[in-house]
Amino acid sequence: MTVDIKKIAIYALVVFVLYTVITSPQRSAELVGVGFEGISTAAKGVGEFMTELVN
Repeated sequence: MTVDIKKIAIYALVVFVLYTVITSPQRSAELVGVGFEGISTAAKGVGEFMTELVN
C-alpha cells in the first residue's frame, strides 16, 4: 500500500482551514479579504505592465 503524500497534505490543509473558519470566523473573513485584495493588486499590476508593453 503506497502512501500518497499529496493527498494527505491536501486533507490536512482542508481540516486546518475548516478548523480555523469554525473557531475564528471573523479573523478568517479578514484573511480572505486580504488575500483577494492581494490578488486584485497583482492582477492590476500585470494589466498595467501589459498595457505599457503594448504601447
